[in-house]
Amino acid sequence: MPEFIGCRQLENLPLSELVPYIDWSPFFLTWGLKGKHPFLLDDPEAGKHARELYEHAQKLLHRLIVEKNIQANGVYGFFCANSEGDDILVFADESREKVLWRFPMLRQQWEREGQESFRSLADYIAPLSSGKKDYLGAFAVTAGIGADELANHFQKDLNDDYSSIMVKALADRLAEAFAEYLHAKSRKEWGFGKTENLSNDDLISEKYQGIRPAYGYPACPDHTEKEKLWKLLDAEASTGMKLTESFAMYPGASVSGLYFSHPEAKYFAIDLITRDQIENYARRKQFSISEMERWLAPYLGYEAE
Repeated sequence: MPEFIGCRQLENLPLSELVPYIDWSPFFLTWGLKGKHPFLLDDPEAGKHARELYEHAQKLLHRLIVEKNIQANGVYGFFCANSEGDDILVFADESREKVLWRFPMLRQQWEREGQESFRSLADYIAPLSSGKKDYLGAFAVTAGIGADELANHFQKDLNDDYSSIMVKALADRLAEAFAEYLHAKSRKEWGFGKTENLSNDDLISEKYQGIRPAYGYPACPDHTEKEKLWKLLDAEASTGMKLTESFAMYPGASVSGLYFSHPEAKYFAIDLITRDQIENYARRKQFSISEMERWLAPYLGYEAE
C-alpha cells in the first residue's frame, strides 16, 4: 500500500537533482548522431562531433542550473483503484463506494507469431470482484517552464540558433529525467521499491518493478484520456502544464502517465484495433464511433467509413 493517497506537488525542483537521471543517448539523436552514450563519445567517426556537442551541453546545463532560467514542476499521486473488465476504476477513498474516474483501456487483438496472451493495462489492477484493494499511480512533470522563452531569446535576440536548439534538447532530457526521478521516488513510497539499488543504466534499462505508460504510446494510444488524467491530478493548477486542443502537452518538455506496481507489468503495443473493439471502446468512453476512429486512426485494422 502507498504511503499516502491523493496528490503531492513538486514545485521548482532543483535541476541538479535531475542530472543523475539523464539518458544522454536520445540527446545525440536530436543532432542526427546515433549511438549509445557514453560509447558514442569514442566512436571513430562520430566521436569528435559527439564530444563537442556533449561539452557544449554540459556548459549550458550548468548555466541553466546556476541561473535557474527554466523551472521543473511536477505532481503525482496514488489512488484507490480496481479493474472492471477492461476499465480501471479510480475511487474517491478506501471505502471504494464512489467512482471518481473510469479509465477505459484497449486490449491487444492482433495476433503476432508465438503470442500466447492478449494484454490490457487493466490486467495489472486487481479486479473489483476479487475483493482485493489495489492502487493506481499517476504523474505529470515538466522541465520546460521558461524553456521556450529562453530558446526564443537565443534565436531572436542573439541570432544563436544553435543555443536555441540546445536549450530545447536539454529541457526534453531534463523532463524525461524528472519522470525517471519521480518514478523511483514513487516506487519507494509505494513500498515495493524501498530495496532498490539501481544504477542510472539500470534505470534506463527499466530493471525495476512496475511500469509508467504514457497516453499516446503503444499500450494506451488514446491521447484524449489525458483530459481525465489532468483532472485527477489537477495538473494545470499544480504545475502550469496545459493540454492543447489535440491533447498535446505544453510546455513541450513534459511527460505524464500512469504508475502500475504489478510485478508482472510489462510494456506492450496494442497494435491494430478491429471495428468491434472500437465500437466497444467508444461506448465505454461515451464517444461516437466516428470520433473514436478519428482519434485512433493510425491503429485501425480496417477501413473506416
